[in-house]
Amino acid sequence: MLSCQRTEHRAVDRGPGYGGSVKSRGFIKRTEVLQNEFPDATGFSARNLWNMKKWYLFYSSSDIFSEMAHTIADSMDLNSLKLQQVGAEISENQKLQQPVAELEFPTIFGFVPWGHHVEIVTKCKTIEEALFYVRKTIEESWSRSILVDSIKANSYQSSGNALTNFAEKLPTIQGKLAQEIVKDTYDFGFVSLPVGYDEEALEDALEQNITRFLLELGSGFAFIGRQKEIIVAGKTRKIDMLFYHIKLRCYIVVELKAVSFEPEFAGKLNFYVNAVNELMKSESDNPTIGLLICKDKDQTEVQWAFQGIETPMGVATYDNIRLQEIKSQLPSEEAIQKRLEQAEEEYILKLKEKNK
Repeated sequence: MLSCQRTEHRAVDRGPGYGGSVKSRGFIKRTEVLQNEFPDATGFSARNLWNMKKWYLFYSSSDIFSEMAHTIADSMDLNSLKLQQVGAEISENQKLQQPVAELEFPTIFGFVPWGHHVEIVTKCKTIEEALFYVRKTIEESWSRSILVDSIKANSYQSSGNALTNFAEKLPTIQGKLAQEIVKDTYDFGFVSLPVGYDEEALEDALEQNITRFLLELGSGFAFIGRQKEIIVAGKTRKIDMLFYHIKLRCYIVVELKAVSFEPEFAGKLNFYVNAVNELMKSESDNPTIGLLICKDKDQTEVQWAFQGIETPMGVATYDNIRLQEIKSQLPSEEAIQKRLEQAEEEYILKLKEKNK
């Protein structure tokens, strides 16, 4: 017990603004008072009290914290989430009272374990970044180790950076959520293709690895089909891949290109989005979104191609496709032998027919 208390004492000493031992002893004293006041409760160590103060100061420093937190909560269906974390039942109107200010405690925070909260406020630099990881923890039931790994990998920076027109073409809340779910670059490292592969080969590989593809797209995507047929003016058209996003409550048309972005790609995607809106979307669905994933893109070309288009769409890229070695693309010795035998049989048959 003494060893633990000394460790906590040193931890508080290292906290910003709490270098003096008098301050540290004050935290230790508060720990004893709280433990006596709430004998059945735990978590009142000096270290934890410092973390509580750090948590409060982090969020109370922003004037728009409550508005942002409620915007996120409004876009989430908390009743349908299958949470693996145990969330506290907290009323939206409950507040943490402070001598100088009040900080409204968002309902969604009750679904995030305290250890996760500590990691978030310790490692995140902005309120926006912190709320991004709070949301991901809830939606994807992240363990603490996954959360830490995601922060180290800068998931916040890589998510929501695709070039889109969502902010202009979708309602505010849906536009923000749609922007969050699309990435600037998708990692197709789970796909192996031959040199010079085309779009059909890319589609084949993604369909064969659909589980991995869905994981890369992120939570909420439901796969409807590949080469989805739609009939417009008596002509059959085929959409590369069609998804439905459960949280956004809308169809998402995904077009794949094994080449760099070309302006005409936006027009074709716009056509498919409009077609799905007319032929498949119900009254309860939100507007369909288009997502073009290509090998590379130029920002200016994408922005100019979007001008005049009213449908919500985005353009992203992909990388890390593993190119198959030439040897793996060649037929095996057994396959060659079998083909030679077939060729010999065919030749003998032709000779027999000729001599008849």
